[in-house]
Amino acid sequence: MTADSIARLKITLDNVEPPVLRRIEVPLTIRLDRLHLALQAAIGWTNSHLYEIRASGVGWGVPDPDWGDGPLDAGKARLTDVLEDVGAKTLRYLYDFGDGWEHTIKIERITDAVPGVLYPRLIEATGRCPPEDIGGPWGYGEFLEAITDPKHERHAEFNEWIGEAFDPSVVDIDGHANALETLAKRWSRKPATKRKRAT
Repeated sequence: MTADSIARLKITLDNVEPPVLRRIEVPLTIRLDRLHLALQAAIGWTNSHLYEIRASGVGWGVPDPDWGDGPLDAGKARLTDVLEDVGAKTLRYLYDFGDGWEHTIKIERITDAVPGVLYPRLIEATGRCPPEDIGGPWGYGEFLEAITDPKHERHAEFNEWIGEAFDPSVVDIDGHANALETLAKRWSRKPATKRKRAT
């Protein structure tokens, strides 16, 4: 592994049908707070809730000084550190503690970066991201059942709430790829250098 190494990640949203899966490539040196943002962009979440990335019983996220047993600071850990220190090849990603969206992240391979390519980048996307605040996998199952069955007691409520046709198998690949590209461009910017004033 070198500083320019890239990790290919397979992200699966647990306990939902149809499957929601993403494959992305990220720098091996990515900070975990940035990995969270890359996951949000790739999957289609809106970064509206707390999160935690876990490996071998250790968690990283947004620490709360009032909660002593909370996660370690994700901004101070890198993916390479987790892989080396914890030795995990599979991570867990929990998003929205209320809804309890759990994701399995498998490190499929580590390879060299392609010259001229910005990372993170989307490789594959299957399945549409569930709507935020739908009630986790159980609530999402009820939502899918209700919007397809006009006789369901919540059919009108959910259709009005979502405000558009919702097909769980249609994924906005270009939108997710563009969201990741925006992050990659922002993170690849070189810091501005001070210019000497002409005298």
